[in-house]
Amino acid sequence: MAGWLGCYHQGLLRGDVLGALTAWALIVPESVAYAQIAGLPPQNAFYAAPVALLVYALFGRSNFLIVGATSAAAVLSAAAVSDISGTPQDAVGLSAALAVIVGAALLIAGVARLGFITNFLAEPALVGFLFGMALTIVVRQGAKLVGVSSGDGDFFERLWTILSKAPDWSLATLAVGACALALLLLLERFAPRLPAALIVLALALLLSAPLGLEEHGVDVVGTIPSAVPVPHLPGIAAGDWIALSAGALGVALVVFAEAFSIANRFAREHGQEVDADREMAAVGLSNIAVGLVRGFVVSGSASRSAAATGAGGRTPMVSLIAAGLILLTGAFLTPLFTELPEPVLGAIVIVAVRGFMRVGELRRYAALDRQSLWVALTSLIGVLLFDLLPGLLLAVALSLVLFIAAASRRNVAVLGRLPGTHLYADTAQHPDAATTPGVLAVRPDGSLFFGNVNRVRLAVRDLVTNASPPPRAVVLDLTGSYRLGIPVLDTLDELREELARKDITLHLAHVRARAERDLARHVLADRVGPHRLHRTVDDAVSAATGGTS
Repeated sequence: MAGWLGCYHQGLLRGDVLGALTAWALIVPESVAYAQIAGLPPQNAFYAAPVALLVYALFGRSNFLIVGATSAAAVLSAAAVSDISGTPQDAVGLSAALAVIVGAALLIAGVARLGFITNFLAEPALVGFLFGMALTIVVRQGAKLVGVSSGDGDFFERLWTILSKAPDWSLATLAVGACALALLLLLERFAPRLPAALIVLALALLLSAPLGLEEHGVDVVGTIPSAVPVPHLPGIAAGDWIALSAGALGVALVVFAEAFSIANRFAREHGQEVDADREMAAVGLSNIAVGLVRGFVVSGSASRSAAATGAGGRTPMVSLIAAGLILLTGAFLTPLFTELPEPVLGAIVIVAVRGFMRVGELRRYAALDRQSLWVALTSLIGVLLFDLLPGLLLAVALSLVLFIAAASRRNVAVLGRLPGTHLYADTAQHPDAATTPGVLAVRPDGSLFFGNVNRVRLAVRDLVTNASPPPRAVVLDLTGSYRLGIPVLDTLDELREELARKDITLHLAHVRARAERDLARHVLADRVGPHRLHRTVDDAVSAATGGTS
């Protein structure tokens, strides 16, 4: 727990304070907006925000992830809750209960070490997912830059809504947003060490009232009620808990995918690694804690993590300081943000998520790996067309299909003995490797499983058919198979029978310990017999030739 505290030193404090101030300035107004998206009163955002930051800082491992309310989590929460009840009075308890269920699912999965599911979130899938998520955030925030609503629907529907309302765009709002964007980009370009987001926010707060921006039609954050989190059980019926559970698993998947992809991206940029199991449990604990203070589902925030890191934040101390600032804000300082112009907030978020739109990476995939490009584009377009969960599921499904397709196409190498040694190698790669007359030694290039074992059987059969003269024995090197499932053993037994009908014996070499235990429980073990199980290919060839090899 909080192992990073023991390594903390004063040199990190300045950057972490600036990062925390930037995160705080974004969290307060953004969380209020996300509470509205989730169908909850603004004060519920203040219940959730500091608790989520504190719990993740204590249990998480990412130095850069800022956990809290996000647009994706808010939208998914609202959708899951509305399926149970459309009454605003029920939304608070149902949203809190959903957060608890999502958190419990992630915590159990993390403790059970199910973080390996991230292995099926291929890097190209995450690149596309983050790209699509960034574009979704941009179009939502872009509506603030022109002073109109983006409406409902997917990315393209929202974009069309904004463009179709061009006659209604507020020139004053557009001017404020454009100035904020320009200043952010200029500071980023010419003064990268300065906290650009914090400077722009401070200027906006200082100038908003004197310039009368609200009177000129520029939307401001407005009044935020004071609130401090206190423990409170969701208090909903048992039937509602059960009803929420069905949708909670999908919400949990998106929440973890969003948080882990962001944490992993920043960790790799800074030469670090994050533990998927630990992250799963930490995000789960954050959601449980949030649900017990009348909050709603939280995840990793791409915009706030990027902004805090850009301002200099380098450790979870950012989250601890930000949590303290938000507690103070919720209790005493909410009036500070009343005059904050919405287009300035939108500009900060857009610049913050710009780094997730990795066009260069897509070009690299296009040049070097078309399969990775299709995975990334599937995830990206899926997010834009169908929202985050379907887009992610599409990418995962495509990744699995490509994985299974690649795994099923196992090459079967013909082995020969290297001169002057007892070692056997692929004759296609080592032309000097000599095969043994009367013995066909082969090795599948990878582990055998139900999806490829029949292809291997057919490949061995074809090699036997094309061999001249026909072999008296086949040696199957199982170096790459660490376990042998029943479908694999059944198919190998079928291969043994096919070879026996041609008076060809089957020998197995390099059977791993776990695979040998699997084999011992199958009838194939008795039919092959211990005299045809060998430690090395050389032993197998010697046995097949009567010791004359």
